[in-house]
Amino acid sequence: MNPYRILVVDDEEDLCEILQFNLETEGYRVDVANSAEEALKLDLSLYNLLLLDVMMGEMSGFKMARVLRENPKNTRIPIIFLTAKDTENDRLTGFTIGADDYISKPFSIREVLARVKAVIRRTAVAEVATQEEALLEYDGLVMNLNNKKVFIDGVESQFTKKEFEILRLFLENRNRVFTRDEMLTKVWTDEVVVLDRTIDVNITRLRKKVGRFGKNIVTRLGYGYCFES
Repeated sequence: MNPYRILVVDDEEDLCEILQFNLETEGYRVDVANSAEEALKLDLSLYNLLLLDVMMGEMSGFKMARVLRENPKNTRIPIIFLTAKDTENDRLTGFTIGADDYISKPFSIREVLARVKAVIRRTAVAEVATQEEALLEYDGLVMNLNNKKVFIDGVESQFTKKEFEILRLFLENRNRVFTRDEMLTKVWTDEVVVLDRTIDVNITRLRKKVGRFGKNIVTRLGYGYCFES
């Protein structure tokens, strides 16, 4: 059995049974919910894919997807909408919410299996790429968040943990000014007492280590520091 787990959400019980049987025959682990309300009681982060009917009882598939996407744990779960509605506006709505595919009823089981396989493969490849290349980049300045390395124009530069975290804060929030208090809160989370002077010393060292990008780390007198792009 392959490791992928799928949740089928549809108020047509017969259709759910057919989908469950055929998906399990392909080796997937499959659970079923007959309403959006029932599905939302589950830990959806456990699933690798949702097959979600659009037209259900009180809560539609579209509304459930919106609720799903509001939870940071569930933003990356692929969704394939199943629906008898096949207008351009419906499709646009689905893709705007974050659908990965859209299958119109009636459909063939072979089509469903093929699309499920394609979405799971595509998502798995994207996930591996994200894990392998968790990068923050600005011009020739590159931070690898996985191995905690920094490269300046292709040459690795050595950073302390605090310098690395300050630079990460700046690159993730370019052009935003951070006060010293904000930086202390975000970077020195494990320290009991830290002086404002500590920030200034680290900024001075950081400017030297990033070479030509030192000019991008600017001081806003009376406010704090930022990385200007």
